[in-house]
Amino acid sequence: MSMPKEEIIGMVLKMYDARKEAKEYLEFYANPDEDGKLEEYKKIITEEFYPSRRRQEPKTRFSVCRKAVSDYKRLKPSADKLADLMLCYVENACQFTYDYGDMWEQYYTSVENNFDKTMAFIAKNNLLEHFKPRLKQCMKWSSPCGWGFADTISNIYYEYFPEDD
Repeated sequence: MSMPKEEIIGMVLKMYDARKEAKEYLEFYANPDEDGKLEEYKKIITEEFYPSRRRQEPKTRFSVCRKAVSDYKRLKPSADKLADLMLCYVENACQFTYDYGDMWEQYYTSVENNFDKTMAFIAKNNLLEHFKPRLKQCMKWSSPCGWGFADTISNIYYEYFPEDD
């Protein structure tokens, strides 16, 4: 409050030039395109499981996916857009194991934890019915998998949709 307007403008411009995160936030704040940013972050996640370039192997780096969700969350999008991105991460992970077969135990543990967090966030924001078909599809993709993965995903799903059991 004690800073003159010119000083504040100068500080904001320095932040804009100095930090990629600040630049992205300020651009989003000035022109909030939730759908455009959502698609940008969905692409980051999808590329980890299903790379668009030919003959490139999937990397399945959960750290990259978590960072994409975290970076998008920092922009303060609406709850339904954030839930959409969180679910995109889980969908890609579930579909990937369905398409390519059994994965390692830590892979399943990470997906289960993220599915649980996603379900809790969706429920907290009263979006269960909106995302129900996609959540149910995750459960179906998990069904042929090992390590108790299908059981855990189903148990989490039925906690929120007991009437489907």
